Amino acid sequence: MEINFEYKDVTVSDLLELYTIEKLNDLDKKYNFLISADVYFKTENTTSDETGLICGIRIYGNGITFFAESNKDNFENAVSETVHQLEPQLKKKKSKLLSHY
Repeated sequence: MEINFEYKDVTVSDLLELYTIEKLNDLDKKYNFLISADVYFKTENTTSDETGLICGIRIYGNGITFFAESNKDNFENAVSETVHQLEPQLKKKKSKLLSHY
């Protein structure tokens, strides 16, 4: 799966990209219909210490687009939560694909 990264008001991080690639590769192994993903990281001014760092992931596969976004205290938590939100969407699509065979 091809993965594109975009940073808005955030410093580029190789470690963050590796962490994200690892999480997305786990999804790619489970769901063989994934083609590519766009990942963005941005900051948001908030009054809470538990939010402000946003990760959004858009995954393309088999003619459909999947999207999730989360706002957490650090980008690793945001990536994990976003991938966790994508999982039910992908599982549902996979079950529909399998029912057609």
